[in-house]
Amino acid sequence: MKIFKKKQTINYEGRLLDLSTPVAMGILNVTPDSFYAQSRVSGEKEIITRAENIISEGGTIIDVGAYSSRPDAANITAEEEYRRLKPAISLIKKHFPETFISVDTFRSDIVQQLYAEFGCFIVNDISSGEIDKRMISSVGKLGLPYIAMHMRGIPATMQNEQNCVYNNIVTDIISYFVDKKKELAEAGVTDVIIDPGFGFGKTLSGNYELLAGTDAFRILEQPILVGISRKSMFYKLLDTVPEKSLPATIAGNMVALQKGADILRVHDVKEACDTIKIYTEIQKFSK
Repeated sequence: MKIFKKKQTINYEGRLLDLSTPVAMGILNVTPDSFYAQSRVSGEKEIITRAENIISEGGTIIDVGAYSSRPDAANITAEEEYRRLKPAISLIKKHFPETFISVDTFRSDIVQQLYAEFGCFIVNDISSGEIDKRMISSVGKLGLPYIAMHMRGIPATMQNEQNCVYNNIVTDIISYFVDKKKELAEAGVTDVIIDPGFGFGKTLSGNYELLAGTDAFRILEQPILVGISRKSMFYKLLDTVPEKSLPATIAGNMVALQKGADILRVHDVKEACDTIKIYTEIQKFSK
């Protein structure tokens, strides 16, 4: 049986992001309408405090987002997205210069503007270049690390019935990424992280089928990011709300780690890091 060996480092402007042990990515939302209200920050003081908390609680990456991708979120212009992102990136770069930053955007113009002003960051693209066809070539030319996420449609249409139907959700998405890896390689994108896209064009049961099959993504031999923090796959199943779904998120993150996740994208960094620590200790005694 072939053993698939995943890439364990990401080149971040000459520094290596080590993923030989799983890490937590802390979410910093500069949006007024993110689905989880407690993740939203605005103003210099709140941004610095949130970034400081992510780092002090053990987070390795700060993921900054300015465009809410929940299904009923308002569309905003690229100018407004950049206006929200710029001060947040500036503050993090100034106060926490050694921290790895990712920017949650699907717009190549945003990537180019931020890179020209602030230098390296990880591009976290929910559409894998499907919305903005210039994204992948832009990332390749700039030599940036790239998170490719699976989504069908756009945020406004991703939960339409036709976008949530698969022959086999795991093998269909793996097939998608096989082709996407070729496209990325041809564009010169060498540091790629795979995100199966929980909640983006998937039914509630489809999300659980995907989580159960996450270990199959090892065949792609790239680091795997899992972002399930406080999502509807938990709070709808349990008939609760995002604010009360932390225990479910912790349980889901442990399963994700057991299935091969290298990065946990989370709102609750300390709890994710504790989960990683427990998982890592268990692994010492696993055959």
